[in-house]
Amino acid sequence: MSFQTALWFWMNNVHAVIGQGFGATIRAINGIECDGGNPGTISARVQYYTQYCSQLGVTPGDNLSC
Repeated sequence: MSFQTALWFWMNNVHAVIGQGFGATIRAINGIECDGGNPGTISARVQYYTQYCSQLGVTPGDNLSC
């Protein structure tokens, strides 16, 4: 049930913004944080994402923050 819920949320809220950058996915999943709710959390998410990209040897792309 939890996997189905996660898949439903992804398909209805996040899938459409794929290709628009990491910041767009943050906004789709945690929009309240993007509207000034918690700028420290956004900064930490971007930092973790860029670290993971570095470890995997891929470029993080543009539009990293919302």
